[in-house]
Amino acid sequence: MPVDSSVSGQTACVTGAGGFIASWIVKLLLQKGYTVKGTVRNPDDAKNSHLKELEGARERLLLCKADLLDYESLREAIKGCNGVFHIASPVTDDPEQMVEPAVTGTKNVINAAAEAGVRRIVFTSSIGAVYMDPNRSPDVVVDESCWSDLEFCKNTKNWYCYGKAVAEQAAWEATKERGVDLVVVNPVLVLGPLLQPTVNASIVHVLKYLTGSAKTYANSIQAYVHVRDVALAHILVYETPSASGRYLCAESVLHRGEVVEILAKFFPEYPIPTKCSDEVKPRVKPYKFSNQKIKDLGLEFTPVKQCLYDTVKSLQEKGHLLVFRSRR
Repeated sequence: MPVDSSVSGQTACVTGAGGFIASWIVKLLLQKGYTVKGTVRNPDDAKNSHLKELEGARERLLLCKADLLDYESLREAIKGCNGVFHIASPVTDDPEQMVEPAVTGTKNVINAAAEAGVRRIVFTSSIGAVYMDPNRSPDVVVDESCWSDLEFCKNTKNWYCYGKAVAEQAAWEATKERGVDLVVVNPVLVLGPLLQPTVNASIVHVLKYLTGSAKTYANSIQAYVHVRDVALAHILVYETPSASGRYLCAESVLHRGEVVEILAKFFPEYPIPTKCSDEVKPRVKPYKFSNQKIKDLGLEFTPVKQCLYDTVKSLQEKGHLLVFRSRR
């Protein structure tokens, strides 16, 4: 990505900068020529060292010690920024740790951004805030107008989706109150190369099929997208003046059976499961979705096969997965 002369002198704040998606956003913003203030819990922690090695980091990256529940620390980090990418969010199914930090943290970021006179906030929501609705007909195309059913999320104890949905609603309400411009990206399950040293939750989804820890695959479906595409989507909606509302970020929906088939074709050396854990019920069918809104801004999606391949290659390079040498 070439340096863009129109962004020199512009500063963007990225919350939770050391995370999987956030690290990619930091990388691409630096490549474009932005100055980046990244919030992390501890700037000296080894798990954030990958950020300091990014191209342009020495000149234009400042890691700020901040916590979502500490308003003053956020205020300090966002001061002097033109835009904010609010990505930091708990990833857990524990309601105590998920809901309150997600909602309060989001409000704190928006209030600090309003105080700093920020031009636009880009908020990372999730497909979890969009498609959890048991009453939606299978013929309905999932798009930006869909919202998860909060009661259903509560009753099924899906606190991650509940937390993402209420945090996104809180973001829309708070920006309306404060008169700040908000654009939301709703990614599906994100795969691709890791920049950070640790394995994040969405990557475990693929890793378990390669290590032998999963003996079967579930009779279920999942939508996937490449991490670089998600990062590009965030920057696109930030830089496009006409961008507004929500943007669903998904490349395709696969059954787990298709995922293991693709993995087995690329990496036959791993003990990838070939049996479904549920061979009684009919195979779950993928849902229909539309990613046209983000495509209209110019985003071209990486095919899901490439996504899976890049994920495994990255796990090998980072030492999270044994590499089998071919016998000659």
